[in-house]
Amino acid sequence: MEEKWINNSVELCGTLGGKPEFSHMSREDAYFMFPLEIERLSGVTDRVNIVARETLLNTLPIQDGSKIHVSGELRSFNNKSGHGSRLVITIFTKEIAIRDGEDGNEVVLRGVLCKPPNLRTTPMGREICDLMLAVSRPYGRSDYIPCIAWGLNAREAGAWEVGTPVALTGRVQSRQYIKVQDGKADEKTAYEVSAISLQQLPSLDEEH
Repeated sequence: MEEKWINNSVELCGTLGGKPEFSHMSREDAYFMFPLEIERLSGVTDRVNIVARETLLNTLPIQDGSKIHVSGELRSFNNKSGHGSRLVITIFTKEIAIRDGEDGNEVVLRGVLCKPPNLRTTPMGREICDLMLAVSRPYGRSDYIPCIAWGLNAREAGAWEVGTPVALTGRVQSRQYIKVQDGKADEKTAYEVSAISLQQLPSLDEEH
């Protein structure tokens, strides 16, 4: 059976880390945002932001500590307010349910490299490659998703050019860092997709 690539798919299972708060209005629908905490096998916890329609949340009796399964897409937003990160990454919810079980974190993306890849070596000697993937969605819009690859994947991706079609699977993760501005150090959070597997595609129109 042929497998059709999905441009943007996220499946998460984790613990509600805070009360949903109003985010914005769109086409007369109210949207709320809440943090979801997902534990890795290593014990590290990723804390990602989930955006869901109010009518969807109203179907569930969720509360702090609830175990939640979310299906949706990664979305990016260019923050021009001057406060916080310039590129805001969230998970747009299509389905949500209360579900017990192990934490899970799976992302499938297919897009085009929109910046030159940055291949570098960590202080521990591991090769890592930073990628920025433009992922199309309907009505001519795109989401710009930061991704990282390691080891052999990093070396392969480091040779790609802007415009290369790419498919990858991985996990969405959060990472704290310190930014010094005007002499003041602020702790900030970056979000990215850590690639488990990735490949160059001949064409985004092809199915595999």
